[in-house]
Amino acid sequence: MEINRRRFCQLLGSAVLLPSLTRAADQDSRPAKPLFASAAKASNGQFHLYLNGQQGEVLLDHLLPERAHHTAVHPHQPLLACIARRPGNFIDLVDYREQRLVKRIMAGRGRHFFGHGIFSDDGRWLITTENEIRSGQGRIVIRALEEGYPIIADYPSYGTGPHELVQQPASSILTVANGGILTHPDRGREKLNLDSMQPSLLRLNLLTGERLEQQQLPAHLHQLSIRHIDTNRQGATVIALQDQGDMGHNRPLVAVHQPGQPIELLRAPPAVNLAMKGYCGSARFDHSGRFAAVSAPRGDLISFWDLHENRFISSIKSRDGCGLAATSHSAEFIISAGTGHCLRHNLHRGTTERLPSVIATAWDNHLATLSF
Repeated sequence: MEINRRRFCQLLGSAVLLPSLTRAADQDSRPAKPLFASAAKASNGQFHLYLNGQQGEVLLDHLLPERAHHTAVHPHQPLLACIARRPGNFIDLVDYREQRLVKRIMAGRGRHFFGHGIFSDDGRWLITTENEIRSGQGRIVIRALEEGYPIIADYPSYGTGPHELVQQPASSILTVANGGILTHPDRGREKLNLDSMQPSLLRLNLLTGERLEQQQLPAHLHQLSIRHIDTNRQGATVIALQDQGDMGHNRPLVAVHQPGQPIELLRAPPAVNLAMKGYCGSARFDHSGRFAAVSAPRGDLISFWDLHENRFISSIKSRDGCGLAATSHSAEFIISAGTGHCLRHNLHRGTTERLPSVIATAWDNHLATLSF
């Protein structure tokens, strides 16, 4: 998402600089450029939200009350929303220009968050996936970015365990991954319905809550949980799957959906598919919307796909690599890992470079890029 250059220069001019950023400023008078925001676990065991610069500078270090999962970037304001990991109950809204907590939003009574949320493209709303604990039904909740952050809409997700959601660019369509897995806070992260789970991909009208489309996998694949997704401008959705069944079946773990059509499963070469170990943790389109990256952190592997031709391209190794984000270049991605390392991989050049980092930390599962 774009940030106005003048505004970010004001950020650096007005913020209280952290020591690592001060050192960078001493060496180079040019304003530091942001690269990505992500939740992480520091070496002392505490959880933080970091904004990292392109040379590894720490532009923001915000202490979190507990572990978080996903961070959303506001399209127009210097605002980050860091959402608690399932079954957490907080969202920290942080102004990275003023280096302050704007608001800690708590889940409503009888609710918890599922780790994901987004700002609407126009910047007016914060949209989250939530669990109605008593019924176990998923909800899509919209809060206005105004005083008090009131809830202005509360839609059903038409499924269980909604996880990641995305807004199709330049439209009022939300795409939601209903993971299909029933959990309860009293049972932690235990999965309570593996025999009967029914994951689905939902397309929803953001303005009315109308269900536009809902697709499921064939019945014999009902234990492939649909959890992480991304959507391009043409409406195609890339899906990262997690197999809750018998790993020996070596089921496909990547899929694509075109509006109005069934979900199409994509298969990597058998050895690559097996190396994913039944678990994909994130999926992202590149800047062009043609290529996608899918991470498999348990297998230390990142796979790349051409979604114009619906085919596997290649894979690289990344120890505990999970977080994915597109850069402003076609066919290029940033990868973050639980080891604290970050990589930039360019498909066109076939190059992988390790990015500088001054944080000795474990990055959480998702990251969001910021660019000019």
